[in-house]
This record gives sequence, structure tokens and C-alpha cells, in this order.
Amino acid sequence: MKRMTAYMTAALISAGMMSAPAFAADAPAQGQSTAQAAQAQAGDFTDAQLEQFAAASQDIARISQEFAGKLQKADDETAKQSVRQEANDEMVSAVEDSGLEVATFNSIGQAVQNDPDLMKKVQKLAQENS
Repeated sequence: MKRMTAYMTAALISAGMMSAPAFAADAPAQGQSTAQAAQAQAGDFTDAQLEQFAAASQDIARISQEFAGKLQKADDETAKQSVRQEANDEMVSAVEDSGLEVATFNSIGQAVQNDPDLMKKVQKLAQENS
């Protein structure tokens, strides 16, 4: 199975309530249904998926903050790459533990960045679940 690598591309969904999607470098995760992939691409997300996205984004924000210090303390490029990989693995796990596939999470993240109304809805969900 190919490893998925997650990258942070936006501000964190913590205090500022901005999105922080983990973008997978590989194809959608194994086992992801075609219907779920089509739904994710269409941007037609349920409230449950948006709640899962908000929860996973908060976890990713925490992971990002935790690993930022470790990354700064890494001695060389090999150590930095190891820290990045560990952070990426935890971010992917956080998304999957939320009940979302990484591809769906990424699609929601992109939609949130492009749709102010959707961003407000996700922010509200995140605040209600905090």
C-alpha cells in the first residue's frame, strides 16, 4: 500500500477558525467507494461529513502545533523528514479516525476555501463541538 503524505495548506481551524486540510499526495485511499469519491468531487457534503471535517481539522491543528516545535529542533534534513512523516501519518490517522476518507476531507477543505458560506457553516459546527 502506498503511503499517503498529508500537507498543511491553509491556516489552522483553531482560534482563527480557518481550514487546515491534509492533502493526500496519492490517489484516494484503498477501499473508498466510487460513490463517496463522486460525492466528494461534487462538493455535496452532509452535515455529518462537515462535522467530521471540523473535528478532524481541530485535531490536525493540534498535531501541527505539536510537531512545529519538533521540526525546529531537528538537527538535519533526515531528522526533519522523519518528523514530517510522523506528523503526516498522525494527520492522516486523525482524518480517518473522524470517519472520513482523506480524499473526502481534502474535497471539503477545498470547498471550504472557495465557499465563504460553507466556511461559516463549518466554523459554526466547530464552535458547537468545542
